[in-house]
Amino acid sequence: MSENIVVETAERIFADLADPQTVNADANGSWKAPLWNALTEAGLPLAWVPEACDGAGASLADGFGVLSAAGRFGIAVPLAETLLAGWLLAKAGIAAPQEAMTVAPTHPRDRIALQGDGTLAGRARDVPFAQDAKSIAVLVEGDGGTQVALVDAGQCRIVPGRNLAGDGSDSVSFDGVRPLTVRPAPADADGPALLLMGGVVRSLQIAGTLEAMLEISVRYANERVAFEKKIAKFQAVQHNLARLAGEAAAALAAASSAADAIANGAGFDDAVFLEAVSAKIRCAEAAGTGAAIAHQVHGAIGFTREHILHRFTMRALAWRDDFGNESYWAVELGRRIAARGADELWPLVASR
Repeated sequence: MSENIVVETAERIFADLADPQTVNADANGSWKAPLWNALTEAGLPLAWVPEACDGAGASLADGFGVLSAAGRFGIAVPLAETLLAGWLLAKAGIAAPQEAMTVAPTHPRDRIALQGDGTLAGRARDVPFAQDAKSIAVLVEGDGGTQVALVDAGQCRIVPGRNLAGDGSDSVSFDGVRPLTVRPAPADADGPALLLMGGVVRSLQIAGTLEAMLEISVRYANERVAFEKKIAKFQAVQHNLARLAGEAAAALAAASSAADAIANGAGFDDAVFLEAVSAKIRCAEAAGTGAAIAHQVHGAIGFTREHILHRFTMRALAWRDDFGNESYWAVELGRRIAARGADELWPLVASR
């Protein structure tokens, strides 16, 4: 399948079954099951799983394109998490279940141990959609080094939590849980690799939400009348919209460049690290600035539950913290650059 076909399929499904206004008006969440069924039938949640492991066998670029589109619709189902789980399981040669999944750990300082008796020990914080997942792909540490474990979510103790957008962000205890399958993790699917991959996924989703924020804000500014003229005619509003457009463009450029680096790279080397970390930092900053501008343009109406703006701003703000926030990655980037030495900084930056 080509990238265009995959992304166009995703966009068509999102437009038909996840229109933001329709979703926002559905207090019972009845839209989720039809959307997930359509995505599953199209093979999108397991796009990164080879056919040999019961997946769709699409490219990394295809999946990244789908995630960018998902961001533009403010999708609130575990599509990104299932994609990541499938990617991790495939790296270890584990067949992916045909169901919603999530990954753990997503916090840089969380560790899950594989004990001598074959059970797990440890807790993972802020695991997205853990309550909605049937299985969890987990990176575990044991005597044999880093390994990938497939875990039945029903065997874990899950403490419900919510992020800023109201989506699941749960605490999961793996104590005493026996994995369904455990296999060694390759070098390009260890803890840092999972965080970088997840960071790029969130960067693409944030970039997508910023595009939606810009479109919604421009449309509103051209409709809202104050002092007998559209507010889009006021210079202050025009300036803010231009700033929002700049933030959206910067986020899209950074996220797309990082996705391209991963899709075309041989592994998570220093060049990919620079791209992925820079994207996460820049997109997180853009989320904060962009959300503030979008709400300022809309005024009080943008804060109401009835308006769709919050579906995008709150998710963009929530996604900043997943897989390491900008502060964590800024420190890690500084350490990596310092370790390389001053003479290596410019050649690394200029090579991208």
